[in-house]
Amino acid sequence: MYFSFIIPIYNRPDEIDELLQSISLLDFIKPFEVVIVEDGSTIPCNEIVEKYEDKLNISYFFKANSGPGASRNYGMQKAKGDYFIILDSDCILPKHYLESVSKSIENEFVDCFGGPDNALDSFSDIQKAINFTMTSFLTTGGIRGGSEKVGKFQPRSF
Repeated sequence: MYFSFIIPIYNRPDEIDELLQSISLLDFIKPFEVVIVEDGSTIPCNEIVEKYEDKLNISYFFKANSGPGASRNYGMQKAKGDYFIILDSDCILPKHYLESVSKSIENEFVDCFGGPDNALDSFSDIQKAINFTMTSFLTTGGIRGGSEKVGKFQPRSF
């Protein structure tokens, strides 16, 4: 199974640097690709991406701004993987992430998966509080204000 990370980005070169660093440290031994889609940024990240070209199978695309959804779709059109993993640029992956995903899919294949993220142990209390607020099912990570039906709910990217 070949994985493609799809990462739309808009004006966040520092974030993509941290994410690509964490991806470069994954303990997964099979090939995978990283597709970066720059969504019309005025602060591009092409120089950051270039730092990882010798460590990762990475593609970089710059397109006119159209929002994260259209950029994810664009990235999937360019990707070569059997399975797409869509990440926001502010994610940092643990070393075992892709190995865990692979084992989980091998044990019980699914067409789609997702779930909440976790705050790093190094986060301050305020960063952990913000993380909870952004990902908890009870807040913006869940069904916002009761206005959305469970059947129509769209989870956050990560």
